[in-house]
Amino acid sequence: MISSYKAATALGNRTLSELGDCTRRRGDMPGFAKAITAILGAMRGEDEQEFNMTRTVLSDPVLTQKVLRLANSGMYSAFGQHVNTVSKAVLVLGTEAIGHLALGLKLIEELAATSTDTTVAHIEMEKAVLAGLVAQQIAYTAESRHGEEAVVCSMLHTLGRMMLTYYMPERWNELQRLADESGRTVEAAAPELLGVSLEEVGHAAAAHWGLPKSLLNGMRTLAPVEAGEEISPADWIAALSTMAARCAESLWHDDADGAEKVRQLTESYAGMLGVEAPNLIHAIEQAKVIAANDLSIAPLSRPAERRAKALAKTRQRAAGNKILLSGLSDMRDVLDSASPGQMVQIALETVYKGLDFSRAVAFVRNRKENKYAAKISFGEGTRELLAAMTFDDAYEPNVFHAALNSDRVIFIENAHDAKFSAKLPLWWRSSLAEARSFVILPLSANGQPAGFLYGDWDESFPPIQLSQTEFSLLNDMRAMVVRAVERRHGVVSEVVAR
Repeated sequence: MISSYKAATALGNRTLSELGDCTRRRGDMPGFAKAITAILGAMRGEDEQEFNMTRTVLSDPVLTQKVLRLANSGMYSAFGQHVNTVSKAVLVLGTEAIGHLALGLKLIEELAATSTDTTVAHIEMEKAVLAGLVAQQIAYTAESRHGEEAVVCSMLHTLGRMMLTYYMPERWNELQRLADESGRTVEAAAPELLGVSLEEVGHAAAAHWGLPKSLLNGMRTLAPVEAGEEISPADWIAALSTMAARCAESLWHDDADGAEKVRQLTESYAGMLGVEAPNLIHAIEQAKVIAANDLSIAPLSRPAERRAKALAKTRQRAAGNKILLSGLSDMRDVLDSASPGQMVQIALETVYKGLDFSRAVAFVRNRKENKYAAKISFGEGTRELLAAMTFDDAYEPNVFHAALNSDRVIFIENAHDAKFSAKLPLWWRSSLAEARSFVILPLSANGQPAGFLYGDWDESFPPIQLSQTEFSLLNDMRAMVVRAVERRHGVVSEVVAR
């Protein structure tokens, strides 16, 4: 029980005992304690460690999807590799990385599920999620192998605030009044009112759940040290979780004062984290983009505006399958008479309208010049970019050549992911970098790449997920174009270039 965690004062012990009583009455973050028991058990297993983790992941469809997506991301997977099973994902990622991912996911799920009672609790829980997003992007930028652990520690860094606002809202209100009257932060005022710090409240809850000591160690507050001073991995995680939590507090309102505080934090922690301040700022900006779509009540997310936009886009997507089906019907009608170039144009128009792309471009291969070049496009400003969208057909380790070599539709959910964006080709970054998500539809004739269709969505769209039906329709469309190309014994590039 939380009350078994001993504080330094009698008042502190009474506070923890009262908190323990509240958690027993209301439920210990319903489902979370049970979930982490299974996750930690799988992480601690010996002979059957991988099997236990696989079984734990497969018991949760959402976690299964997250693990497979991570295993197939640019962070862990070589281009062309496709991880289809959780068993293989566990081997690729390791049980520790998956365990931390699972803990973070379960925490977010439980915070979301239990945060509807009070707005104050919901705010603290969303700040915890925001801290996790900041830590994630910074860890990617730092190329740290402790990234997933740092994300969990960052979300748990303010666990004491979350526990108090959720289980003891009256005591939280008292604490805020005391802090306001004395001109202190709630953290500074907590020992006077509670007899225990908010950090200790969080550690008591984490210890009660049986979280590993390494996570408890990473949850502690750590002030910045002088640049160049050697720090341990444990201190690096604690420093990042401290900075991420403070950034989340400052980012919440998305105002100028908060931005200045974030700038000061990056200057203070840059040397300790081994990442230059401008790169920290860039990583935090990436986290803000993700947070604007993941959070629901933060001013940063502008929820009312986002919900209205998401509703409009959802309605458009609902009509999109009808457009794809109609386009396929048109392609079948003209298959025997249309040229490959005409089929490409119909296909490109269909996917542009049906998937509500911001931009759509058809690339064709010119074998004589050994290049791929953009020939047809839809979307604002794309015509002016056509000349810049060209690249050599010699293989390079990027997602476009991976799609062409595998002859498989590739969907990129977040092109701004720090690990992934660094591997995108220069021609894409100089012409199409406004895209957040994109799709590549390779076209191969007689076993050789002939070109591809490209479509993307910019930041004005809510997060995109393609359904299996949409993937199936896209593959049918590809097959129709390829049949036209092979029937004419030509290549798309020769026809479209005329």
